[in-house]
Amino acid sequence: MMSLRRWSLIGKRLKFLSRNEIETVEIAKDFAASLNAGDVVAFSGELGAGKSVFCRALMRALGVKDEALPSPTFSIIQEYDGANGVDGERCRLAHMDWYRLADADEIEMLGVRDYFQAPWICLIEWAERASELLADDAIHVVITCLDGDLDTRLIDISSHKQQ
Repeated sequence: MMSLRRWSLIGKRLKFLSRNEIETVEIAKDFAASLNAGDVVAFSGELGAGKSVFCRALMRALGVKDEALPSPTFSIIQEYDGANGVDGERCRLAHMDWYRLADADEIEMLGVRDYFQAPWICLIEWAERASELLADDAIHVVITCLDGDLDTRLIDISSHKQQ
């Protein structure tokens, strides 16, 4: 498996095949090493694809100590303190779930753009509900269940960030 620690995500697209949840967690851990304060990570994929599993693993890799780390489906936004920012500094994480929200106007009324800058690393599940709110430099993670296999996923990570 290719480690993202050796890769800058600037202008890149990386694809990974995960055969089980353990591999998905390992990919998320490697991905966490590439994140910086101010990064926005937009997750999309069908219900049950593994967005929440990936987010939980990513948050743990960034030093979030909370045990449960539930998906914020009902709370919409959950805030966490991390300990392992890529630059060695403490980081703050905002985990959002836009599944139950109707449109970009409703989402924007929550003040989500406040989380799209340092000191935050912002993780958004169901980001396609209001993709127009995202900056061009958002990192996109698309998780796709492969036909005929309940465990295997394609994880497609892309960024159009400029240096």
